[in-house]
Amino acid sequence: MNAYAGPPPLPVDVRLTQGIANAVFVLVAVALLVAGVLWLVRLPVFAVRAIKVEGDLNRNSVSTIRANAMPRLAGTFFTVDLAKSRAAFEQVPWVRRAVVHREWPNRLRVQIEEHKVAALWQQPDGNERLVDEDGEVFEANVGDVEDDGLPTLSGPEGSSPRVLQMYRRLQPSFQRLDAGLDSVSLSAGGSWRAELDTGATIEMGRGDEPEVVARVERFVRTVTQVTGRLQHPLEHADLRHVDGYAVKLKGVTTSDAPVAGKKRN
Repeated sequence: MNAYAGPPPLPVDVRLTQGIANAVFVLVAVALLVAGVLWLVRLPVFAVRAIKVEGDLNRNSVSTIRANAMPRLAGTFFTVDLAKSRAAFEQVPWVRRAVVHREWPNRLRVQIEEHKVAALWQQPDGNERLVDEDGEVFEANVGDVEDDGLPTLSGPEGSSPRVLQMYRRLQPSFQRLDAGLDSVSLSAGGSWRAELDTGATIEMGRGDEPEVVARVERFVRTVTQVTGRLQHPLEHADLRHVDGYAVKLKGVTTSDAPVAGKKRN
């Protein structure tokens, strides 16, 4: 008597058809599940209901930041694009950086860092913008700045951090002349120029920061010997001489540079 060996194996084409059918079923189920989740997270019940704004705010109020950014936000708690949301907050005047987080169940938490103004930036068209403490030029209402003592900086596009750093290095030197540093400019050719609050202009020539600072230090150490002897205030100084500098005093023209001294461009 023969033992029962079970049903005969299915043909290969039948097994393949069943495998494809099972795979299609799984894909349809996954697609339905994804569609259901996407539909669920877009429901109004998951809309962002509140925005918590944090940070040291001096130029903006929380209500102003919300009012400016809210129209640019889109999506629910789950679908809101955090990168686009950050950009929306950073478009608010005076906002330098924003970090946006979700907070369950329906709130966004935003950490705001404002620009801290350090100087004015003179543009080629004559308009002024603002420079923050990191040397970044930014858009804001210049009239909102109460500080009348801000220096004016100028230079080629992208040079604002370098010009601000040069101003910071030079300011203590000129203070030893009992003069404030009103402006520092960098020409397209790389030449530095300063203007003091006394009205005097200083041509400092080309060079990197240490070279220019050394040139100014030499000038500051010795120029009072000239102005003190002649009893006339400084009007203009040209530090572009290799072995000295030339000065012009109000009412008097003199020179503290060797006659044969070579001049920097």
